[in-house]
Amino acid sequence: MPNSSDSMRDTPANRAPMAPAASMAAIRSLALVGPAGAGKTQLLEALLQRAGCISMAGSIERGNTVSDHDPLERKLQHSLYTSLVHMEHQGLRIHAVDTPGAPDFIGQSLPALEAVDTAILVINAQNGLEMMAGRMLEAAAQRGLCRLIVINKIDAPDLDLPALLEQVRSAFGRECLPLNLPAQGGSKVLDCFYNIIGQADFSSVGQAHQALVEQVVEVDAAFVERYLSEGDVDPRELHAPLEQALREGHLIPVCFTSARSGAGVAELLDVIERLLPNPAEGNPPQFLRGEGADAQPLQALPDPSAHVLAHVFKINSDPYLGKMGLLRVHQGTLNRNSQLFIGHARKPFRVGHLFMLQGAKHVEVEQALPGDLCAIAKIEDLHYDAVLHDAPEDEHIHLAPLNFPVPVHGLAISPARHGDEQRLWEILGRLVDEDPCLRIENSTQTQETVIYGLGELHLRMLMERLRENYKFEVLTQPPRVAYRETISSAAEGHYRHKKQSGGAGQFGEVYLRVEPLPRGQGIEFVDAVKGGTIPSQFMPAVEKGVRAALDRGVVAGYPLIDLRVTVFDGKHHSVDSKEIAFVTAGQRALIAAVKEARPLVLEPLVHIDISAPDSAVGDITGDLAARRGQVNGTNTALPGTLIVQGLAPLAELTSYQTRLNAMTSGQGRYTILTSHYEAVPPNTQSQLMAAYKAADEDQ
Repeated sequence: MPNSSDSMRDTPANRAPMAPAASMAAIRSLALVGPAGAGKTQLLEALLQRAGCISMAGSIERGNTVSDHDPLERKLQHSLYTSLVHMEHQGLRIHAVDTPGAPDFIGQSLPALEAVDTAILVINAQNGLEMMAGRMLEAAAQRGLCRLIVINKIDAPDLDLPALLEQVRSAFGRECLPLNLPAQGGSKVLDCFYNIIGQADFSSVGQAHQALVEQVVEVDAAFVERYLSEGDVDPRELHAPLEQALREGHLIPVCFTSARSGAGVAELLDVIERLLPNPAEGNPPQFLRGEGADAQPLQALPDPSAHVLAHVFKINSDPYLGKMGLLRVHQGTLNRNSQLFIGHARKPFRVGHLFMLQGAKHVEVEQALPGDLCAIAKIEDLHYDAVLHDAPEDEHIHLAPLNFPVPVHGLAISPARHGDEQRLWEILGRLVDEDPCLRIENSTQTQETVIYGLGELHLRMLMERLRENYKFEVLTQPPRVAYRETISSAAEGHYRHKKQSGGAGQFGEVYLRVEPLPRGQGIEFVDAVKGGTIPSQFMPAVEKGVRAALDRGVVAGYPLIDLRVTVFDGKHHSVDSKEIAFVTAGQRALIAAVKEARPLVLEPLVHIDISAPDSAVGDITGDLAARRGQVNGTNTALPGTLIVQGLAPLAELTSYQTRLNAMTSGQGRYTILTSHYEAVPPNTQSQLMAAYKAADEDQ
């Protein structure tokens, strides 16, 4: 979300047109990913300064960095949203995406991987490997991105960098090799690819050089033969096999930096410019043509002369420019005033303005080539994951979907002022547009608007945005659990509805039977009436009444599931029978039958995966058992981390992240997936029934 003060300073006079890159070969695109606190934003500041884009690097503490430009980010001193910057240096254009590192904001971080050719994982040398490091590197591998690891803060005290490098190689593979090594106590770094001599703080520059060359030449048989016969190969000849090794994941270079002191920053910029792939050298994006099982792979061609294919990887709601879509051009040349289609839309729109973003600032450009990251604004039909194209035959092209975590943390929300319900929905709609891991649900059963996110921090920041950015006050409370009702035995019910009020009366009588069905079978309605005791024209009214009662619930106010309703008899009157009479008779007969069928209240059970340090597993399994859960097994994740897999009642997981934080010193995270419904304990059923009865009597 752009900072309004920055946006106000970003006047048309400040938006100097920017010259296009000379060619695709001059474009680099990268995303800085990794755990919170790794120093991604500070590293980006150092790169911007080194490239000459800013005169002095900003700092998180002073709140003046280019990428963390939102007021909340400056207030909290960490990234909350994906931010885009670009650098012009040595005739190259470098697009860099800064991403938040907290697991709650992975819905911002993952889409950045769809926009770049290289993922740079930043690791805090003081903290070592953290869960988000493995998660983001794995996601980058799944998208086929070239990967590079940066170990930051190498000048911090009491570090064991050799042990950390070995930990990285154990966790992510022996293909992780140092491209440079720290020297002079972390105050500088020494290149190990082009250089073979020098005194590093640990290991050997010569050995690191040999390991790199051997790893790179393995992908090319001709170079292997030369290497075996000559003993070494000039690294300047290895550009093509190096790019192949990066594409195939056969090499994951490791670099060392200190964003604060500047150590290794110039060398990292050089690596980005000389070794990382341009749009024609990286792996092509995973486009598909068609829908579902019939979709066929499609390769976008990084050809400026082809027809346009671009992908929207983020939506911003700009207070001055309206809805803004951040996009990557994958094919063709996107020009200002181009006519584009959004997906399968039949009506094109005109690109009135084309921007490259520098944090909050919008720099207007005339065109964007394959590999460029840019933005268009004031197109209300734009949405995340939209494919933009200029050829009608491309209407069914889309990217393979990302595997987002399911939003599980719910909060019931309502406007503080009566009458603001519509505005609340409009604002929430904008926020959901910006974050694929937010979901709104308007529950007709519980009469609540519930917003679901990935954790308490995620939703707390959402509430802050409502207050700070939109000046909108809301009331919140934990959402009701979506219980269900069912029956455990067969029973019959009967109701006669008779009403006489001086004129035409109402008459309808219904006999029905209810029977339990296996869990997950839903509702069956059977018409078994013989002899026309209930005329066929009234049977839809009976069914309407029955289903109304099923939806409303009988004993606790929750919808009924998994039962068969059979209407087998009834009576009618030739004059007084009307639809309303049979609606009422069907509803009351169903209620009477359910009350005799040993009703049960069911609760949702969820599969839960908990990732945490292995030292906390005992506490977690004990706590899960205390919450009526069960542990089904454990899997090893990163070194020192285990994933506990289990089953638990959703009702017992309210505010679970808070409890998990306490057990894991804030390092634990969990995801859930709905499994099935089971009967609640008898005491819980009694409480729910008593609460429903009391609420019913108050109405």
